[in-house]
Amino acid sequence: MTASSLLTVDHDARHVSLDVRDPAFYRDPNQVYAALHAMAPTFYWKEQRQWYFTGYDHVNALLRDRRFGRQILHIATREELGIPAPLPHTRHFDAAEAWSLLELEPPEHTRLRTMVNRAFVSRHVEKMKPEIAALSHQLIDRFERDGETELLSSYADVIPVTMIARMIGIPEEMGPQLLKWSHAYVRMYMFARTEADEHAADQAAEEFSYYLRGMIAERRASPRDDLLSHMIHTEHKGQYLTEEELISTAIVLLNAGHEATVHQIGNSVKTILDSGLSPKTLFGDATATERTVEECLRIGAPVHIFERYALESVEVDGIPFQRGDKVGLILAAANLDPKKFSDPLAFKPERNEGPNLSFGAGIHFCIGAPLARLELNIALPILFERLPGLKLAGQPVVKDVYHFHGLDRLDLSW
Repeated sequence: MTASSLLTVDHDARHVSLDVRDPAFYRDPNQVYAALHAMAPTFYWKEQRQWYFTGYDHVNALLRDRRFGRQILHIATREELGIPAPLPHTRHFDAAEAWSLLELEPPEHTRLRTMVNRAFVSRHVEKMKPEIAALSHQLIDRFERDGETELLSSYADVIPVTMIARMIGIPEEMGPQLLKWSHAYVRMYMFARTEADEHAADQAAEEFSYYLRGMIAERRASPRDDLLSHMIHTEHKGQYLTEEELISTAIVLLNAGHEATVHQIGNSVKTILDSGLSPKTLFGDATATERTVEECLRIGAPVHIFERYALESVEVDGIPFQRGDKVGLILAAANLDPKKFSDPLAFKPERNEGPNLSFGAGIHFCIGAPLARLELNIALPILFERLPGLKLAGQPVVKDVYHFHGLDRLDLSW
């Protein structure tokens, strides 16, 4: 089945029909994105009932355009915009999201981000390099002699959740539980989510929040050298974070701090093995490693879409939007724009054609990008160096979700 056969396109109206539940799509969305670039780079997605942009220049500009924002109810009511009332069975999830960095606009976003940004700047994150390397080696020590492993559970899952837990101040033994909460929580962001997904996410949010309330109480009484203590005890312009703000911020940092990186490690290993290129060349030095990681991020992004509300009447690419209209920005497709990247479906670590948009742009640029990049730049070279002859031991299993893109299983042997 070809990518174009998955799409029904009305070229004049720029309307597209595409089923996100079709395995042929979510297993290899890049082929569909290539078809969209050729046929309808800006399109109205009938099933999702809104407009989407795939062009690099449009996505990059809209991520930075202050006429669009992550929230809308700070300037208009639900009644004005025809937005339905919150679902009663997602009240705990909604409460946990109320002060999420991902969902706020200035001035609240600026205040919250200022309180945590210092911990994630590159010079601070760089100090974690020895810890990440040591953890990577420890994990490989456990399975190296086996000659085979399922990489997500033995390696990719463990590194990001351990490092973000250490940074925030959550006990490492909570790692497996954090993963369970996170996996349930983030299904709320998926297309075609079910009511069962909503109930599971709400329960995860309730349990996650209850646990964090206990941790916050401990750190109030006995501060430590960790990010949670820093957020509790640091003021910004005479203000401290409320407990609700602390919970929302801790949850988004824990989820975003590992969920996407887990996918990216798996996606990157698969991309490298599929390419047939020599790991010794790909990771020959720091510059080669950085280019390899960035190309993996470009061609195998873990998060595919971010959405924005129009905050005022505005026209983009000939499409008029009214205040409250939602638009979708397909980051992963922008990374494959042939107007920006030559031969965009090819894995070419040597390319130097501009930055990928996998971490977004503008005021909502991923706060954890320096940490994620550092983890990838350390964990990937160590894996291939320690396990020469690494190869796929079975067909990788892609998660049956959109718009996150990652693997359920990655069986390897050496």
